Amino acid sequence: MLALAGGAATTVERYRADAPKRILPSAGFGSDGTLPPTDELRRLHAAGKLAALSEITSQYAGIAPDDPRLEPYYALAEELDIPVGIHLGPGPPGTAYFATPAYRVAAGDPLRLEPMLVRHPKLRLYAMHAGWPFGDAMIAMLFAHPQLYVDVAVLDYAYPEADFYAYLKRLIDAGMEERIMFGSDNMVWPDAIAVAIERIRHAPFLNERQKRLILHDNAARFLRIEG
Repeated sequence: MLALAGGAATTVERYRADAPKRILPSAGFGSDGTLPPTDELRRLHAAGKLAALSEITSQYAGIAPDDPRLEPYYALAEELDIPVGIHLGPGPPGTAYFATPAYRVAAGDPLRLEPMLVRHPKLRLYAMHAGWPFGDAMIAMLFAHPQLYVDVAVLDYAYPEADFYAYLKRLIDAGMEERIMFGSDNMVWPDAIAVAIERIRHAPFLNERQKRLILHDNAARFLRIEG
């Protein structure tokens, strides 16, 4: 089992100190509108301390995926051939009124990925939280852009089972079983990981192959860690 762990570099390195062979280091940023210098990200990559840019949480700052401020990060990731995970989906209920006043649901519309994907066709990108609740747009984007994947983080443990299963089934029924990845997004609740895994394992509409794809094979392919 490997974990793609994002956040501040100091936090990620703290995780890696405990499990250096289990943690793939990633840089997460953007929730307060502050974006890191690309030179610093290059330095981390050169030192073997950066395997992905994830999670880009700029939606909390009202910065949509097609905002020009994010363009240098997409270009860097494509150049370094590292994946990008971007927050497209829910925040805490009412977050715009108490925690992140710039958060906008509209900034999580999956259609706003399209200009960037066309400019960077070699970029490996995954929409975190599977673009919830924009299922139609998410499916359309997956059809149109084969380099795009999704994860089901937070939906798989924090949302009512009926809601999560209905959303996941839509993606499956649309033929996207090889583009859906498990995600924990456990933040400070490690017990949530087991809940999330069990929800995948017990989904009545998934066959055994589809469960393995979501829990392992798709991420192994996307992150290029097969074998």
